[in-house]
Amino acid sequence: EFLQIPVTTTLMGLGAFPGTHPLSLGMLGMHGTYRANMAVSECDLLIAIGARFDDRVTGKVEEFSPHSKKIHIDIDPTSIMKNVRVDIPIVGDCKRVLRRLIQVLRDDKVDFQEYRKGLLPWHEQIAQWKRRHRLAYGKGNRIKPQFVVEKLYELTKGKAIITTEVGQNQMWAAQYYKFEAPRTFLTSGGLGTMGYGFPAAIGAQVAFPERLVIDIAGDGSIQMNIQELATAVQHKLPVKVAILNNGYLGMVRQWQELFHGKKYLLTRLGEWNPDFVKLAEAYGAVGLRATHPDEVEAVIKEALRIPQPVLMDFWVDEEENVYPMVPAGEPITKMLLV
Repeated sequence: EFLQIPVTTTLMGLGAFPGTHPLSLGMLGMHGTYRANMAVSECDLLIAIGARFDDRVTGKVEEFSPHSKKIHIDIDPTSIMKNVRVDIPIVGDCKRVLRRLIQVLRDDKVDFQEYRKGLLPWHEQIAQWKRRHRLAYGKGNRIKPQFVVEKLYELTKGKAIITTEVGQNQMWAAQYYKFEAPRTFLTSGGLGTMGYGFPAAIGAQVAFPERLVIDIAGDGSIQMNIQELATAVQHKLPVKVAILNNGYLGMVRQWQELFHGKKYLLTRLGEWNPDFVKLAEAYGAVGLRATHPDEVEAVIKEALRIPQPVLMDFWVDEEENVYPMVPAGEPITKMLLV
């Protein structure tokens, strides 16, 4: 804020900087926002705080942020220079390093008002990128998964602890739910472990019994650990699950569509999926379902009203894809867009 520097976050960094802040560009990388990917690619200075420059962030590493001087702050020296060469490595606790840097800046005699004026063209360029390609999705008679996440954000006022499974559900949650504080987004971003979200939600609910906790899941990944509904019921944990039920292992199906000529192999779940509402009830939880966009808000409101475990089954558009998307091996400027 002091220097008016735009901020983007990795998947695992969501919440470290308020998602609704005017300087926030959203997530960068394979499914990052257009403006975040373009800003990182065109900037002249990149300050990386605790990021490890994994392949989902950098894309084609040889073309990652090619014009920038790079400052990398990390407590783990093995993370520095591992994937991306940097100009100024700083090993230390990020909080302490940032506090010290801010103090040095405040003690400096530089006219930062003039500096901030000099950034105005850069901010205008970022605003143009945002206007050119916003996060967007189509409307229709089928529930769009992005719409469900937006409604969850709206009706929870952004105050829930969100966990996710792995796949499309994870990316839509990262894109369409705005995280305002650290540790309010719990996801498996390194290992990418399907089945992580629901046990994580139970753990978060135990740790913060007064908080609203929601697992945003897919119909494939939720079945990895759906038996833990029994744990939630046994311990009277009011955790909520929102299944974006598209009848597929969605992210794998998306890759098969875009890069393998729609040769769908072992990704269809539809008719072999259980009735999730009946399954929830069999465990002693509450099951709710929405099959039309007009039903989404009422289902979420009812789930939030009930002080016990609730599973919401949203029948979403079967072949909706996550965009933007950077194909594997491409630079992050080469995005597939809606």
